[in-house]
Amino acid sequence: MSVPPEKVLADVGRRLSEPLSKDPLVKLLKKAASALSELRQSSSLQHAIAPLSNSLVQKKLLQHKDKDVRILLAVCFSEIIRVLAPTPPFSDQILKGIFKLIISIFSELSDVENAYFGKRVKILETIAALRCCVLMLDIGCENLVLEMFNIFFSVVRDEHQQNLLQAMLSIMVAIVEEKVSKNLLDVILSNLLKEGKGGSYGSFKLAVSLVENCAERLEPHIRGFLTSCISERDATGNELKEFYHEIIFQIYQCAPQILIAVMPNLTQELLTDQVDVRIKAVHLIGKLLTHSRLQLALEYRPLFIEFLKRFSDKSSEVRSSAVDCAKACYLVKSSGAEAFEILTALQGRLLDFDDKIRIQAVTVVCELAQANLEFFPLELILQAADRVRDKKVSVRKKAMIKLLELYHAYCIKCSEGLLPITDHFEQIPSKIITLCFDKDCKEFSLQKMELMLAEDLFPASLPAEERVRHWMALFSFFTLPHCKALDSILAQKQRFQREMRTYLSLREIGKSRRGHEKISACFKKMSLSFIDSIKAEECFRKLHQMKDNNIFKALLELVREQSFSNIQSNQEAFLKRIGDKHSNYEFFRVLSLKCAYSIFTVDHVRSILEGLLSKKNEREQYLDTTNFDLLVSIVSIFPTLLRGSEDQFLGLFPMEVEQLNEKLLQMLIRAGGHISIKLRDIYPFLEQACLEGSRIQSKQAVSAMALLMSASDELIFDDLCEKLLGFLNRGQNMPTILQSLGCIAQHSLSSFQLHAEEITQFIIQKIISDVEVRSNFPLLPKVSPFFRSASCKLKIYGLKTLVKSCLPLQVAHGQNQIRGLLDILLKILQEEEIPDGVVEADQAHLRLAAAKSVVRLSTRWDLHISPRLFNLSMALARDPSPVVCRSFLCKINKLLKEQAIPKRYACALALGCCSECLSDTKADALNYLGQFFREYNRRARLTHGSPRQNMDGGALTTFPAYIVVFLIHVLAHDRGFPSADSQDDEYAFASFYSPLIALLQASVNPDFYAGGKLEEVNEMASYLCGIFSAVKRAVDAVDIRFTSKLHRLSEIGLFMVRKVAHNPRPPSHSPRLVLLPSSLYKVNDDARSEQAHLDEGFMERILLRAESFISRSPPPHFRTACSSCSGRDREERGRSPSDGGEEKSRESGGPHEPQEEGGAVLVLFFTVDVETAGENHGSFQNVGARAKAINTHKFHATFFYRFPCYNDF
Repeated sequence: MSVPPEKVLADVGRRLSEPLSKDPLVKLLKKAASALSELRQSSSLQHAIAPLSNSLVQKKLLQHKDKDVRILLAVCFSEIIRVLAPTPPFSDQILKGIFKLIISIFSELSDVENAYFGKRVKILETIAALRCCVLMLDIGCENLVLEMFNIFFSVVRDEHQQNLLQAMLSIMVAIVEEKVSKNLLDVILSNLLKEGKGGSYGSFKLAVSLVENCAERLEPHIRGFLTSCISERDATGNELKEFYHEIIFQIYQCAPQILIAVMPNLTQELLTDQVDVRIKAVHLIGKLLTHSRLQLALEYRPLFIEFLKRFSDKSSEVRSSAVDCAKACYLVKSSGAEAFEILTALQGRLLDFDDKIRIQAVTVVCELAQANLEFFPLELILQAADRVRDKKVSVRKKAMIKLLELYHAYCIKCSEGLLPITDHFEQIPSKIITLCFDKDCKEFSLQKMELMLAEDLFPASLPAEERVRHWMALFSFFTLPHCKALDSILAQKQRFQREMRTYLSLREIGKSRRGHEKISACFKKMSLSFIDSIKAEECFRKLHQMKDNNIFKALLELVREQSFSNIQSNQEAFLKRIGDKHSNYEFFRVLSLKCAYSIFTVDHVRSILEGLLSKKNEREQYLDTTNFDLLVSIVSIFPTLLRGSEDQFLGLFPMEVEQLNEKLLQMLIRAGGHISIKLRDIYPFLEQACLEGSRIQSKQAVSAMALLMSASDELIFDDLCEKLLGFLNRGQNMPTILQSLGCIAQHSLSSFQLHAEEITQFIIQKIISDVEVRSNFPLLPKVSPFFRSASCKLKIYGLKTLVKSCLPLQVAHGQNQIRGLLDILLKILQEEEIPDGVVEADQAHLRLAAAKSVVRLSTRWDLHISPRLFNLSMALARDPSPVVCRSFLCKINKLLKEQAIPKRYACALALGCCSECLSDTKADALNYLGQFFREYNRRARLTHGSPRQNMDGGALTTFPAYIVVFLIHVLAHDRGFPSADSQDDEYAFASFYSPLIALLQASVNPDFYAGGKLEEVNEMASYLCGIFSAVKRAVDAVDIRFTSKLHRLSEIGLFMVRKVAHNPRPPSHSPRLVLLPSSLYKVNDDARSEQAHLDEGFMERILLRAESFISRSPPPHFRTACSSCSGRDREERGRSPSDGGEEKSRESGGPHEPQEEGGAVLVLFFTVDVETAGENHGSFQNVGARAKAINTHKFHATFFYRFPCYNDF
């Protein structure tokens, strides 16, 4: 029979008053706890429980040290409080001890494995349910309350059951609702900061739950605390003040209503003078915006506006923080007005004056765009792409990296069908390729850009077809500079592949000394394609020493045209054979990229052709030539990539758009020798182009015929000439017909000569000599300075045809024909061949065409050009028409740079420096003259050494200053030569002599000599004195009546040399041997030549005045082009020497053999007095004859070795 609980409790209470050991004590406490748990809540049980209560509150029990005893004691107290609630039968002092015991029991709640864990939870739940913890506030136990809160925050764990957590929260809420002290608030807030700072996440969650449940009660206290933190941020005394931003953020997440009165105060922090405070405020608001998905911007609009202003803060650190926040904000919400405002603020940082901020802004924009490709503002992407032209290299470099990452993501989306081809993204490559315009920065050199196009532009996994899609899209944004940059990159790759093939073939030949030298030369050339050329050359030598022949077979395989997939597999196989542990693995990786067709392959070309062919078959009417331009760029550098696609290529002929036909012909000419195309397959189209196409098409068509012609096609040009002659006689499409005939004369002179007489007579009589020639082709507006009538154009085209007939690509004799043509040109320049009634503008253009014809003929027939014709041609440099003057100077400069004409034609540049034309024309001429002197001085020095080393030889004529002998002859025969008696007109004198002064200034300008050595300048001044002295002792071979003018010019020249030279050498240092052209000068039979007497004061004034005619504005580094040149001229000048060399050699006809006439020279010795050198003139003539013999055998071989035309004086 069971004992009633009341009796048990009385018995236990009695026995507890006795001294007990631990085990009996534990046994009794368990018995009491069990009995208490059976009792219901009732105040009437107080008498029954009194014995037990009195025994339990003994000091020896409340302060017992044993854990088992203490926890059982706490269970008993909690049950007594439960049964007798709401009035526990204890005094305040006893309650303090009881609560202290209970709270100590709570401190072990973290140990979930403990045997008494359940009892501790039971005690906690009981206290929570009874809300008796509030009694601690009534009896003045605030410290115990704080201790309890700290214990709860310290013991709470994520793995605790929900009932335990809820019990803790209930107790804490009851306390907070009753009273909130400052210390208690500090405990709560400090636990809000424990997230991510090494503290328990459970304590953070508990603090959040407490704030959420007591928001209204805590609001005034938290508001007061945060407000004081903001307004008194520098005050000390509370460690939490340092973290009030984190507190604000945590409270905003759990109870944002608490901060309604606090948030506006943050505006003060954004406006404070303290940078660190503004930075923290920006970070806080950014986090709040991110958490609220920009809702904060709507709730606190003034605060958001001030936040946006921090993007343009005066502190770079604040701006940097704002940019960081922009990224986080946009990632959580990319739509809406607030997101747009943030992007607008971010956009402004792309132009920040701090390069680090610009880098950060570009990075953020690209990363945001990459995360939201479909909807990100495209204009902002373009503005970020513009940073590749930033003034700081670091910005450009980072912009390139991030833009390539963005472009990769875009390409992948396109390949997956998730995005269409988008223009804004396709502009990124064109922006990046502009980096190679920075020639002084190795980071963006052509070598670096080649690697970028080969491996960084597209994702490695992107197939060739997808790459072609993007190439066709992005190439539409390429301008002329972009195309030139791409051409340069491809040409660099083509040169490298050519040198690699040469090396591999040399390696197979043998190990001769000559072979080693050639291999070393190949290494040096190939190493230039690497960023570090010195290291690359060393690696090439190590490659050469490798014994594994399979490596060289793999390299040979790489430089062959292959499909895209084969190239990738061959590269992988090559690198696998090298091994990634190899010390020079990176070099071999780059080598594999450079050897292979890693930018464009046969697959690329085939895909482009198929795309073009499908558009043609669908009869799409389009004028976009982008795809053709891309194909032309590829084929012009890598013509062999057309192999295997001949059928698709032929299928494009003809196109409805004439411009496209020109591009097709251009590709046919370039690739014709590398692909399998028969002339008969395409001849109808080529013939039509020669008869009915444009002049450009006809020229290209004839070149294509000559290229594709085989032995069975020899009569094609004969038949075509007959058809062309018929069109010519009928006056049909005459510009094109004349072009075709001229080109045929160049490629097949025998076919042209069958009808040469008839064609020549027609051109002379019915075109050149006729006032009006009718033909249908467009004209320029008459208001244009380039206006030429139809009749004038035909006359010019006729002249060009005759000139071409005298310049066949294969050297042939045609002296009779050239003499007739030169007579015609002379008459045109004298305006005798120009019919009456031709307007003045047409006359100017005809003179220009005639002078250009003379210059072009000089590439092969310079010996036949008379002094009179030369002088008249040079006069075009001072033509009253600015269009004529500038065009002629551009032509002279172009041919001089190509070394296609004798250097005496540089006289035109000196004349142009002082013409009456526009100042721009004079400046261009002065630039051209400087370029001429600098380059030809360099070449002469390389060939013959310094002037001092050649004081006794004819090699001095290779120096550009020698052209003075031609210039003074031109000036002497000028109709405007001032009379010696008219010295009052100083302006006329200065204007006339200024070309000579300009030439002399250039001759003694140290900037035009290697290293600016004054010694060489002084030697050249001495040589010039020798030339003028020689001219004074000679007579005019053309017309002796001009001898006095030559002598006068020589005297002036001597005077000017002494004035413009820095330190001219004395006469004893003058050369002992001077060569003068016998076509212009001959020996003076009268030893007593008349000496011209100069007024030195007058000449000094002339020199000063002449300087006003000579432009002094060109920059230190001379410009290479003038603004007046046509687009075609600019394109020709933009080509690399290797591009233009083939055409130049065809025009000049290749190496020239010395001809029999016109090669004599006059030799004068100045170390011996002329009168005593020989008492009769015969001895003097013998000296000249001997020099002539020297010239014929030796001088030609050395002097003309480097020039297309052997006769240069």
